[in-house]
Amino acid sequence: MTGSLSRRSFVALAGAASLTRASAAARIPVGLELYSVRDELAKDPEATVGAVAKMGYEVVEFYAPYLDWTADKARGMRKLMDDLGIRCNSTHNNAPSFSAEKLPKAIELNNILGSRYVVMSSAGKVDGLDGWKKVADRLTEASEKVGAAGLQTGYHNHQPEFTPVEGKRPIEVIAANTPKGVMLQLDVGTCVEVGSDPVAWIVANPGRIRSIHCKDWAPGPDKGYRVLFGEGVAPWAGVFEAAESAGGVEFYLIEQEGSRYPAFEGAARCLANWKKLKA
Repeated sequence: MTGSLSRRSFVALAGAASLTRASAAARIPVGLELYSVRDELAKDPEATVGAVAKMGYEVVEFYAPYLDWTADKARGMRKLMDDLGIRCNSTHNNAPSFSAEKLPKAIELNNILGSRYVVMSSAGKVDGLDGWKKVADRLTEASEKVGAAGLQTGYHNHQPEFTPVEGKRPIEVIAANTPKGVMLQLDVGTCVEVGSDPVAWIVANPGRIRSIHCKDWAPGPDKGYRVLFGEGVAPWAGVFEAAESAGGVEFYLIEQEGSRYPAFEGAARCLANWKKLKA
């Protein structure tokens, strides 16, 4: 699979040469998807964000449990982040968070936190391409409500979105049936696991890959998503080149589902690997 990815990546990058390139000197901030330290976050959110900032991460992404917060708790977290010099650019929300009942609270908390993107982290169970079209319709409707509040919405893929259904990948249905303003947040590891080329996908959707989950993957019983960022088979050099020349990436988010290290140590090691790859 690695060789196949490399060939497709080369072709995709060659095609991207005609696109307007971002400055090579531009530095895109790197953050941590806080699911990476989920147990610590559940115990003490403030201390966890402080520890992540101390490691050198510039951005954090809160995931679904943040919706249980009160507005006052969100204000306290925003003050802490301001004091630490770290930002929340996006939040990870499950499908029910986009319901008419829950979306207003998500909008309120995202505005307090200073977030720009309310991202749907999963569509839940979906049947057939018609079902995926309904997911796209739901995102389109949510984008109008979120946009009225000065925010944008987005969609985060997992394996099913890159697995063909009736001869078509669901992620293509979502991209084709949502406004350009809906960010397509790319989870690289899950894309690679099912044999799709993340570089070709980025190039095919210029300006829409504004956030990337830098999660690695490698084949093997003791590997999978347990490998640290930079230790798997994802084509990171090509991903970075495509994201910054064509994808319109605004920030990267490292995500670590588990590893041979404790969560905080794993997050710190991922950041060290990031700095080596981006040097």
